[in-house]
Amino acid sequence: MLTLFVCTSVSADLYKKVDRYGHTFYTDKPDTGGYKLIMRTPKKGTVAYKDFTANRKRHAPNIREESRRYRVDPALVMALIHTESAYDQKAVSKAGAVGLMQLMPKTAQHYGVKDRTNAKQNIKGGTRYLRHLLERYKFDIRLALAAYNAGETAVAKYGNKIPPYDETQNYVKVVVSRYQKYMEIGASL
Repeated sequence: MLTLFVCTSVSADLYKKVDRYGHTFYTDKPDTGGYKLIMRTPKKGTVAYKDFTANRKRHAPNIREESRRYRVDPALVMALIHTESAYDQKAVSKAGAVGLMQLMPKTAQHYGVKDRTNAKQNIKGGTRYLRHLLERYKFDIRLALAAYNAGETAVAKYGNKIPPYDETQNYVKVVVSRYQKYMEIGASL
């Protein structure tokens, strides 16, 4: 069961730090030194924001179609895509995740995605994977999102709870907050 909470302010700027042991940390609010900005949220009035808005509108029909096919709330898929790639179908993470839903090569292959930068394929494969995670975690959205971010193995390692990684904890909060916002506007953009 999902308990929704309202964050009065959510920053989607993303910062990264690698410690001396090689551990990587991500946050949207760095509280110590050593973090580097790796992704900035587009601000209204900028070219990046206009691209974000146009891309969101362009991909919405595919998102709704695949959401219906796999019986996943389109507002959740939109919140996830917003967080993963800011609707940039050519987004590539340093870990090798690609596309709107930031699919790793093995996940993409498993779900039939041949070209991870192909928006339609990426949305289809990512939504199908999200449906799998929702079923696996008995529709606990927070656990499904944690597994999407940190992996199913990490969730299992911590007793089917959200792993205590700052990146994953923040990721779940941001996606849930955006999910609530997309539900309020009807995910009809």
